Amino acid sequence: MKRRAEIGRRQFLRYGAVGGAMGVAGRALGGWEAEAAAKPAKAAASALALEEATIDGLQAQIAAGTLSSRRLTQAYLDRIASLDRRGPSLRSVIETNPDALAIADGLDAERKTKGARGPLHGIPILLKDNLDTADRMTTTAGSLALAGSIPLRDSFVAQRLREAGAVLLGKANLSEWANIRSSHSSSGWSGRGGQCRNPYALDRNPCGSSSGSGSAVSANLCAAAIGTETDGSIVCPSTANGLVGIKPTLGLVSRAGIIPIAHSQDTAGPMTRTVRDAGILLAAIAGPDPRDPATAEAGRAPKDYLSSLDENGLRGARIGVARKYFGFHAGVDKVMEAALAEMKKRGAELIDPADIPHTGEYDETELTVLLYELKADLNAYLASLGPKAPVRTLADVIAFNEAHAKDEMPYFGQDLFIKAQEKGPLTDLAYVEALARNRRLAALEGIDAVMAQHKLDAIVAPTGGPAWMTDLVDGDHFGGGLSTPPAVAGYPHVTVPAGYVFGLPVGLSFVGRAWSEPVLIKLAYAFEQGTHARRAPRLLPSADLAAS
Repeated sequence: MKRRAEIGRRQFLRYGAVGGAMGVAGRALGGWEAEAAAKPAKAAASALALEEATIDGLQAQIAAGTLSSRRLTQAYLDRIASLDRRGPSLRSVIETNPDALAIADGLDAERKTKGARGPLHGIPILLKDNLDTADRMTTTAGSLALAGSIPLRDSFVAQRLREAGAVLLGKANLSEWANIRSSHSSSGWSGRGGQCRNPYALDRNPCGSSSGSGSAVSANLCAAAIGTETDGSIVCPSTANGLVGIKPTLGLVSRAGIIPIAHSQDTAGPMTRTVRDAGILLAAIAGPDPRDPATAEAGRAPKDYLSSLDENGLRGARIGVARKYFGFHAGVDKVMEAALAEMKKRGAELIDPADIPHTGEYDETELTVLLYELKADLNAYLASLGPKAPVRTLADVIAFNEAHAKDEMPYFGQDLFIKAQEKGPLTDLAYVEALARNRRLAALEGIDAVMAQHKLDAIVAPTGGPAWMTDLVDGDHFGGGLSTPPAVAGYPHVTVPAGYVFGLPVGLSFVGRAWSEPVLIKLAYAFEQGTHARRAPRLLPSADLAAS
């Protein structure tokens, strides 16, 4: 989630609230393996150069014998130690997995005897610290109230990543409780992790709530990461940190084992440096899960998203321009106009304007729904932790924060927690009516309506503005951007780097109907390949005011 209301209420609503070249004699390379191995591996001397490394590129180095999962994992751990713990002190990683190297060893051995499981075999991935892992790492949503908490089983996402052969490298910092505790919070701050920083300008905010996932991936502290979103928490830290982020259709990725805000909007998704890597990661974590009834239709979704990648994917596409989301920042508008020109150059037909109806009409009722569901869903999650759980209800968490205010509330309080605690059950008419109204206005009469009217393949708008200065006194200073309609509707949202304002990244959003991830990924990939806008961060102390 993110936060903060009409730039207070509307602001916080938007964001708060991862044989042969393989060394196996006589075994033919599979499709993804052949493609990775066909890419030239870097020379051994630069085999551990991690900056901007892609999943395919890392697999190619492993296939060529110049790299192993253990060496790769150790290299990322070393980079975390030097950049996250010391040096610029990004504070993007709350804890590293004490078993990461042992897991990597096991996957290296398995590769030699059985071959690789797939494109994520041996690849280190960070998880946001609200995804359960039943191992020696804790899962706390950044809160000291859950310090030491180890869930009884993996989240579905963690389970799927383990099955895919990924190395769970550690837990990423986040806006505590996914930014639903206070309406005056600073994104990226948590009691356990402190204030996460933006690697493009260290005095700037990484946005949230998947702040650590965004900062860490951008600074090349991992191959990729998983974030979660209720409204903006994948796409905002992605745009602020120059990343590709995918907020999937609600139900494509299971919510089981994720510390919740609201079941009607929560979802996990990939945060990566390239669209291709995002597609690889999304395929790994998507699918039906008996623990989450919302995923019943996920089995009909694509099993992979790489077949959607087409450099000419914009040709003939009908793209609607949501102009109501422009105009909040002149520099962002300049980047967006260049992006629109690029899409048109690459064969897209722009319908301009194609605004989403009812924008802004459900901000207050969105908050109503989130507060009701927060109380119900968080109480259910805490109860699932078993008798050793340090806190068992939202009321316990509120009491813990009051008792430990010096550590937990040094800069901002917990007004949203208190408001949620005051809510009744999910049978209350106020909740039932608000939920129905929100879904109708955001989906049927919103995104669906404008897409049907203009026969659109997608809607585009700026994802957000350049990162603001971190402000622990007054909280976030979010400017604008597109996240609420797809978040409330439960529809997919893909953001891709589009350009820079004073050296600070700005992303372009692609939004569509439910289950349209293949279309959005195709469009985002074509735009990415035409622009190659992402530039690695330089860990500058502040924004580059001399940059164009």
